[in-house]
Amino acid sequence: MRNQWPRRTSLVAVTVLAAASALAGCGSGNSGKDDKSVTIWSSLDQPVQDGLEKVLVQKAKAEGVTIKWQKVENINQLIMQKIQANDTPDIAFIPQPGVVGDIVKRNKAFALDDVVDKAALQSSMTPGTLESGTVNGKLYGLLVSMNVKSLVFYPKKPWAKAGYTAPDSIDSLNTLTEKIKSDGNTPWCMGVESDTATGWPATDWFEDLVMRYGGPEEYKKWVANETKFDSPVVKQAAAEFEKLMFTDGNVLGGRKAIASTNFGTAGNPMFDAKPGCWMYKQGSFITGFFPKNVGADLDGNVGVFGFPPLQAGGDNPILGGGDMATMLDDSASTKSVMKLLAATDIGNEAAAGSSFISPHKDFDATKYPNDLTRQVAKVAYDSTEFLFDGSDQMPGEVGAGTFWKDMTAWISGQEDLDTALKNIDGSWPSS
Repeated sequence: MRNQWPRRTSLVAVTVLAAASALAGCGSGNSGKDDKSVTIWSSLDQPVQDGLEKVLVQKAKAEGVTIKWQKVENINQLIMQKIQANDTPDIAFIPQPGVVGDIVKRNKAFALDDVVDKAALQSSMTPGTLESGTVNGKLYGLLVSMNVKSLVFYPKKPWAKAGYTAPDSIDSLNTLTEKIKSDGNTPWCMGVESDTATGWPATDWFEDLVMRYGGPEEYKKWVANETKFDSPVVKQAAAEFEKLMFTDGNVLGGRKAIASTNFGTAGNPMFDAKPGCWMYKQGSFITGFFPKNVGADLDGNVGVFGFPPLQAGGDNPILGGGDMATMLDDSASTKSVMKLLAATDIGNEAAAGSSFISPHKDFDATKYPNDLTRQVAKVAYDSTEFLFDGSDQMPGEVGAGTFWKDMTAWISGQEDLDTALKNIDGSWPSS
């Protein structure tokens, strides 16, 4: 999910077709060409793209290569259309592992195993990030820009005054919730309303909880429909969600308000003179939605901790997303650019003026614009494994369909949990 509006809400066919028409003839579609120019397409936030492009252009120029970087709308759909027309860029930044896999199935992507230094990257990058772009044992998608979703934000000054500390396990998160409530405060902010995408914040909660109760391998099986929604591990995740979100006094406005409260403003009451709620679980992009006076001094106003592991000191996976550079041409120039994109310092300019977070653990953290971003990055770097957003990897009718819809129906009391989970299972396509 991006710093701005969530990526998955932009699936608008008219926009895609218009973009496809506007870009007709802009791609290469040629394997092995070497005209010393490399075309890149992405749907990155503009400040992130501008920062990456600035460094890449300078580095590529030193190697005699010209970069032609274009921002496109909804690259996930557009790239598949352009593949059919044999009119692709040399490199595409793909935000979903499943789309990388689809490109590989069509034999339109080139493996990166002999292009980049995988051994060096294994050492440099956050655990799990290389695996997210691996298909059939080969690396096809190189994560260049990362976002982090396993985060809990809080009002920094009131939090410190109350003496609250970040929990180190799910049990201690429950204890903290009860402590805040016993002090006469409302522990949680929560909202899942998002226009036509209402429900997606609940899916992030479930993903974080499933990977903790089931571990990374069970999480991957669930995302692949090998483990069903109507299964013990998902019900265990639901029980924890229910305990935190449905218990009287735990959420601002109560359970009945969750479905109608917009995700973008749900956390704002944290920053009232007397906080209306004290914790908000959201992705790193959410700081862009906080009130202007809060955003003007994020370090002074906002604290953050990583959503805790199941047990203190145990496996500590994180949920996230990002954009993976995928090579659609195997010329010498394209390969040289992929090597440049794999460098730790490629994000030096992007980090300073955007929501960019590097997937490289050895990235120079002083490049980030504030301590809050450094703390968010540290949550990722200290994790045991980075796992891509599950609903973004599921078929559209599930991940952006019944998962959203039936979670909302359950939260609002229109369906019981068993019905919701069975409805989601029943919506998976047969092939």
